[in-house]
Amino acid sequence: MTEQLAQAFRLCGTEQPSPPSRILRAGTLSVEFDNGALRYVRVGGIEVLRGIAFLVRDENWGTYTPALENLRIDEKPEAFSVSYRGTCADANSCIVYQARIEGASDGTLSFVAEADPQTDLLTNRTGFVVLHPIDVAGKPLKVLKEDGSEQLAVFPDYIDPRCPFTDIRSLSHEIAPAVWATCTMEGDTFEMEDQRNWSDASYKTYVRPLRRPWPYTLTKHERFTQAIRLRVSGDFSAGTSEDQDSPIRLAIGEEIGDMLRIGVGVSAEAAQHAVANLELIRHLGPRWIVCQIDLRLGHGQTELERYAALAGLTGAGVVLEIITQGKLEPEGELQPVAAAVHAIGLDLEAVSVFPVQDMKSMQPDAVWPPMPTFEETFAAARRAFPGVALGGGMASYFTELNRKRPPSAALDYVTFTTCPNVHAADDVSVMETLQALPHTIRSTRAFMGENLAIRIGPSQLGCRENPYGKATAPNDANGRVCLSRIDPRQRGLFNAAWTVGYVAACAYHGVEAVALGDLTGPFGHIYRQADFVQPWYDQQHGPTIYPSFHVMAGLSRLCGATLLSVETSVAGTIAAIAARKVGRTTLWLANLTLRTRSVQLSDTTISARIVHLAAGQFEQAATDPSFMENSVRSFEDRVITLGAHAVARLDFD
Repeated sequence: MTEQLAQAFRLCGTEQPSPPSRILRAGTLSVEFDNGALRYVRVGGIEVLRGIAFLVRDENWGTYTPALENLRIDEKPEAFSVSYRGTCADANSCIVYQARIEGASDGTLSFVAEADPQTDLLTNRTGFVVLHPIDVAGKPLKVLKEDGSEQLAVFPDYIDPRCPFTDIRSLSHEIAPAVWATCTMEGDTFEMEDQRNWSDASYKTYVRPLRRPWPYTLTKHERFTQAIRLRVSGDFSAGTSEDQDSPIRLAIGEEIGDMLRIGVGVSAEAAQHAVANLELIRHLGPRWIVCQIDLRLGHGQTELERYAALAGLTGAGVVLEIITQGKLEPEGELQPVAAAVHAIGLDLEAVSVFPVQDMKSMQPDAVWPPMPTFEETFAAARRAFPGVALGGGMASYFTELNRKRPPSAALDYVTFTTCPNVHAADDVSVMETLQALPHTIRSTRAFMGENLAIRIGPSQLGCRENPYGKATAPNDANGRVCLSRIDPRQRGLFNAAWTVGYVAACAYHGVEAVALGDLTGPFGHIYRQADFVQPWYDQQHGPTIYPSFHVMAGLSRLCGATLLSVETSVAGTIAAIAARKVGRTTLWLANLTLRTRSVQLSDTTISARIVHLAAGQFEQAATDPSFMENSVRSFEDRVITLGAHAVARLDFD
């Protein structure tokens, strides 16, 4: 393994490096060109659009990665242009498209694609998507409809389960006082969805309304053309952009509440093999575990016995997540599970029940298949598990909870999970999903009530179950794949940084408890060879654990601590969480980017103890469960430097 590949492995768990991007500028206009798509369209340093891309999606909503040929980039002070030939293909289907991008110093931008299917192509969506950034939530919007009428509106503040706007020709929003950006779409019918539903940090406008049948077939050699055009109107003076070389200022503030509890999901397979990792699991120290009983798979007493043994070894509270077969009399399905729980002597902290019909996504206002009502399911659960706290919501994602909201009065807490690679699997998009979590939590409270506790998880980088297609996507090449159970970044520093960011977002927005990942398996924090082949780990002679193991163990030990506020001068690049316990203040930091970042803690030198979890410590951390305790050193400085996806913990007495 070359050093370049080794670095990619340490960061993202795969030897496939992340494709490089390039910043293109024309006067005050700047864009990031990333494997055929555009990110971060800015005018005068202000983000106007989060992205523009021509996408091809299969019948399970999986997104093809385009192969680019004949790439030409011409950049001048007042204009730039890009052209290339893109190909999206698998073993059965292929489509090619010619793309041309042009930008000018007056803020105008165009992206045109001429597509030619080389075979018949079964697709759920093929064409342009335009992303507006998450920061426009609640701000004014002008919608020009296809019939020529104009609608004055706002971007949804709370996450909208329905398409807020349809039949769109153009969208205009104010990017500065009296300065408007207008994005025009051509070549098909466009509509908008609130993509925060899937934890994406954007509002997405896309081709082909969901009211039309899908999947649909693009016929061989029936060519089509689509275009996206941007213009800016009004008197505009350039703003200031972030200086990425300047340290990010960070300040720890006052006590604001209690630290949330950290847990993991435990699949039946992971529980079966837990006995081989007892010491590691004790060191991980989850405070609660979500144990799934899936009646579709015939789970029962055997699985419950494994969960009971695991609970006894860890002392973690057990939440039993039951997937029923959705029979109209749910009590008949739940009573045998409850009887087995009683016979085994498994002490439950809580139980949550989800009929199988809820495991597949439905469009808002669609007619659901015959199934028990929320009230019938919850009442049956109360009778089967008297005195046990009851959670409800969705075992799938927030999307489904938002589309089908349970009665809060019947519940002790609401629960859901998130999946960060539903729409895009590249590193930047996945990490950006952390920005949507506060919106998700705030929206949940809006429709479930301010006083109902929220528990999130188990969430992880991979896709636990695909509510939108027949199955999760395969990932034999160990790459970055949408809606796949296998996400290699689970095993790299990327997941360690993402975990700090996820916990911080949940903690600072009042979530009671969060569960992330699993013990072993594709979502695990501990490596087990039977799960998949990972030659580097197989060659080790000691414990083989992933970077996220250390983060989860450290944050779990803060249970019972007092949460402290943290403020940073730049959002979206550094995650931070601080807490005080037994007279000691602990600060966790994570670099959410590939670029080395500096964090300034004070104007004067401070004294603390620090430990870094970075690429240079990867091999040691993978073989030493106590790495974060054994690698502590004194810190006498005011600035911390964090490499790509590096994590640091500081302790102040």
